[in-house]
Amino acid sequence: MRTRQIGNVAVSAIGLGAMPMSVLGHMPDEAQSIRTVHAALDAGITLIDTADAYTPSHREVGHNERLIAKALASWSGDTDGVLVATKGGHTRVPGGGWDVNGRPDYLREACDRSLKALGVDVIGLYQHHRPDPAVPYAETIGALKELVAAGKIRMAGISNADPAQIREAAEILGPDLVSVQNQYSPHFRSSEPEIDVCAELNLAFLPWSPLGGMGSARQLGSAHAAFGEVADERGVSPQQVCLAWMLARSPNVVPIPGSSNPDTILDSLKALELELTAEELARLG
Repeated sequence: MRTRQIGNVAVSAIGLGAMPMSVLGHMPDEAQSIRTVHAALDAGITLIDTADAYTPSHREVGHNERLIAKALASWSGDTDGVLVATKGGHTRVPGGGWDVNGRPDYLREACDRSLKALGVDVIGLYQHHRPDPAVPYAETIGALKELVAAGKIRMAGISNADPAQIREAAEILGPDLVSVQNQYSPHFRSSEPEIDVCAELNLAFLPWSPLGGMGSARQLGSAHAAFGEVADERGVSPQQVCLAWMLARSPNVVPIPGSSNPDTILDSLKALELELTAEELARLG
């Protein structure tokens, strides 16, 4: 299994995004979700991304974290080398909507809740989920620094951040900041500047929805013709081409495709065996 670095931890070059197991309108049952996590672990995945807000409703905060904890506890292998990354600061509201809360006291509360949901004493990678325009960014990031100092999290990350916010977080957190998680896919390429800043600062860049989301993932080859053409020529899926394209973009990129069944995550992992040529990469843009 190819690896990449998040801080001083080597992880599989492709991780598992667990959001579809808890947020989609038609969620898989718990048994299928656990089979998906087990299949990923069996195949060598050592990075699982979750969040306290990945939940069917505002009444079940931490749903996905508890699911991941249950899957890890029931897996037959050794989980010591598995990095679970979770996030706080993005909240769920009645009616299925989303909101943000970047107050330091809330982030500390959210971290404590995630520790309990995951059943751990320390979180390997804790990420601020989304900036809150009502709270100075430095105050929110300062709370992450406090959580590191308190021994509640080993490494800190940020999500949905622009280049200026990445640099501000790096100034506050220093080496404790190890990752940035932003949206990036063939359809959504506006995070190119953030990838470059991460490469400059030696931070991992974790693209969320790298295949464009569940519906878009199924239509990737038709919506983005070049990906479908290369896939047909190489005898692989457009999703594998997409992930191989991302891995070629920068050694700091660690895609985390979402999955709710074993077949899709195992297909995604085949991208690690796909080396695209310079001509193919030029066609993909």
